[in-house]
Amino acid sequence: MTRRRPPQLPLPTRDGVGPSCVGLVHGPWPTIAEFLIERFPAITREAWLERIEANDVIDEHGVPVTVARRYQSPLRVYYYRTLDNEARIPFEEQVVFRDDELLVVDKPPFVPVTPTGKYLQESLLVRLKRKLALDDLVPLHRIDRSTSGLVLFSVRPATRGAYQQMFPERRIAKHYEAVVPWYEGVSSVPATYRSRLVDDHHFMRVREEPGEPNSETRIEVQEVRDGHALLKLSPVTGRKHQLRVHCMALGMPIVNDPIYPVLLPEGTDDFGKPLQLLAKSVAFLDPVSGDLRSFTSPRSLTLTPR
Repeated sequence: MTRRRPPQLPLPTRDGVGPSCVGLVHGPWPTIAEFLIERFPAITREAWLERIEANDVIDEHGVPVTVARRYQSPLRVYYYRTLDNEARIPFEEQVVFRDDELLVVDKPPFVPVTPTGKYLQESLLVRLKRKLALDDLVPLHRIDRSTSGLVLFSVRPATRGAYQQMFPERRIAKHYEAVVPWYEGVSSVPATYRSRLVDDHHFMRVREEPGEPNSETRIEVQEVRDGHALLKLSPVTGRKHQLRVHCMALGMPIVNDPIYPVLLPEGTDDFGKPLQLLAKSVAFLDPVSGDLRSFTSPRSLTLTPR
């Protein structure tokens, strides 16, 4: 079976950022410009007009959008997303491994894997595209912005699907480390913890509810000292915030967690108190080369967390 090549985008990657796309739905707008101004109110009219004048807004056929161009549906329009005054995150990623197919990177805390919200140039993906000149780079999985540790990226579109399939088929072993409070009288934790996780009322959180478990974590206590424990956490499933919610449910929320048990206000990052959760290692049988791959983060956690 011949794989179809992905369509060529009408705008190239610029400074690590690929073009964003919006579909023109049926509606009353007289021009494409008026639709964009109404659809994206966070971007000023003046900013849209400047982008259009600079030929930075292009349709799917490679034709520039002009200020007076009539609205046309259906049509896809491409443009560059930008952020004004994006704050620098003062931590650096480290490349752990690189070949023609894979890139393995150790992510620092506070850095999101992909652009989101107020993070664009400071996302891990854009940083790497910019530094390594790899326009086709795509993350194979995600870890939370607060979490540090290993992230795998696909370098080539031709082999991407083979690597992506490892995750839903659970053909990749992932191990995390976490520092949690350890109270007097606690003697043990379960070797395996299962529960049912569902979306909470706040979009940032998930919660447990009674019912058939849909999440499973294996837990090992590595060390206990000075009122804290170092845990090895091995997620069997990959639910959102699974490790953080499971630790909280066991009465030992991960140290410096900004979401559990209390959701802190947005914009209150304390760079001196990173979440004590580390994506420590991954191992898998490479679906392309057939080699056994194993990678370990150069970071480590301490039982005297900040």
